[in-house]
This record gives sequence, C-alpha cells and structure tokens, in this order.
Amino acid sequence: MGSSQSTTEEHNFQLLADRTGFSLEQIRILHKRFKHLTHDKDTLRREDFEDISDLTFNPIRSQIVEAFFDKRNFGHNEVGSVEEIGFEEFLTVMSHFRPTGQHLTEEEKDKIRQEKLRFLFNMHDKDNDGTITLDEYRHVVEELLSSYPEIESETAKAIADAAMLEVASVTMGQMAPDEFYEGITFEHFLKILKGVEIETKMHIRFLNVDTTTMSCGK
Repeated sequence: MGSSQSTTEEHNFQLLADRTGFSLEQIRILHKRFKHLTHDKDTLRREDFEDISDLTFNPIRSQIVEAFFDKRNFGHNEVGSVEEIGFEEFLTVMSHFRPTGQHLTEEEKDKIRQEKLRFLFNMHDKDNDGTITLDEYRHVVEELLSSYPEIESETAKAIADAAMLEVASVTMGQMAPDEFYEGITFEHFLKILKGVEIETKMHIRFLNVDTTTMSCGK
C-alpha cells in the first residue's frame, strides 16, 4: 500500500517536473515546504502565509500572496481568484520565479520571458482590467531593482520615480487633451521593459527556497 502510494506520488511529481521545468528533487523540496505551510493539509489558503516572517515586511506582500490564488497564473486561460489551491497550482506559480535554463533556443527564452512579464504584469493589474497605473508601474521597477544588493533602497526609489515619470511622458505625451489616461497595457509593458534583464532577478526566498540557486534545464 505504502509502496504503491509512493510510486503514484513519484509519477505525479514527474508529470509536474515535465510541465514546470523543476527537477524531481526540487519538486520534493517544494512539496515539503507546501505541506509545512498547510500544516500537512492538501490545500493552501491565504492565512497560511501569515507566519512567514520574511514576507511580513515585503512592500508587495499582498501582490505576492494574491498571485498564488489568481487563476490567470495557473495556465488555464481563466480569470478570477480562488480561496485555496493545491500543490499543482502552488508549483505552477512558483515556476514563474524559476531562472531560465541555459540550453534553450532564443524562441524558447523569449516565450519564458513573456510568461514571466505577464505574471509580473498580472501581479500589479489587481482588478484584471488589462492595465496598470503609473504608480503600480513604479512599484514594478522598485521591486526589480531590489534584486540588486549594490543598489540602496533610496536609490532604487529614486530610479523608480524617474522611470514612472519617463513612462508618463511617453504614454501621456501622445494623448489628445480630451483623452483619458487608462494606464499601461501589457503590450506597452513589454516595450518599456525590453532592455531590462528579469530572467535571473525574479526569485523568491520566503519559503526557505532560493530559486536563484535552482539550476534548471529545459
């Protein structure tokens, strides 16, 4: 009985490895973290994140937590949110923080980059209206800059402020006086961050798993 259950679990882990790009060992580690967070239950809820000290003072804590319950991030072309998720959804969201593999084609790298940027965009497009505000974009830039230890927080804020003003001059400068500014679309978001390297900067450490150390292949 126990052996059969273990074999089934390994088979399911292999399917998840093929789907997410994580190795079997990484999935085993993340499964242990998942069970620890849920207190050995099969589903994870928002309140399970409350005891994570590294997340408590994160300036985008709410966006990170909500990303795990946002249907847009599960890869099923659905919208809305859920109250709890299983390990598969948890792992799918975690895969967005996985560094890009070294042996990928340019087309594959571009696809993964777009998926990461879509995930980042969704995190700040809270009402799912297809746009983010200038202030939300400022938080995106500041979040990316926080990945660079050599950049102090005040410097990161100054750069983020300048980036917000630059976007405003580009997007709002093209508008007629009677037009209403609706926000930054995903297509514009791609253009704005075209020169920003995010593949190794989107990582997550609050689960005692530093995804920047997870060297994953295709």
